[in-house]
Amino acid sequence: MELVRRRTLPQGLLGQAIDYTLKRWEALTRFVDDGIVEIDSNLIENSIRPSALGKRNWLFVGHPGAGERSAVIYTLLGSCRRHGVNPFDYLKDLFSRLPGAMITEIGEFTPGAWPKGKARNEVAQAA
Repeated sequence: MELVRRRTLPQGLLGQAIDYTLKRWEALTRFVDDGIVEIDSNLIENSIRPSALGKRNWLFVGHPGAGERSAVIYTLLGSCRRHGVNPFDYLKDLFSRLPGAMITEIGEFTPGAWPKGKARNEVAQAA
């Protein structure tokens, strides 16, 4: 790209595109250094598509607090989907156990940690 850049006009479209790419080269190639980093953001884009499509419908939720609460619920449900957790089972367990939980147990209620925390709770109840 640097060789081609020297032969292009700085204000031409190709010159601008190469400048843009070279300025962001480290970020654009980060996925090469770490195998966990995805090459694209398709998974994230697909997970937020339902809420992005409904934005216009949800512009008027009645109260500013309702919008914030909806965002929390959508985030939890999206996280459940990402971790392969059944949202109904998760929310049912969350709403039954969370009111009696101690603040130190809150980490067990995230969709990623929930299956292990739920199993521990079932063992404790059986004993």
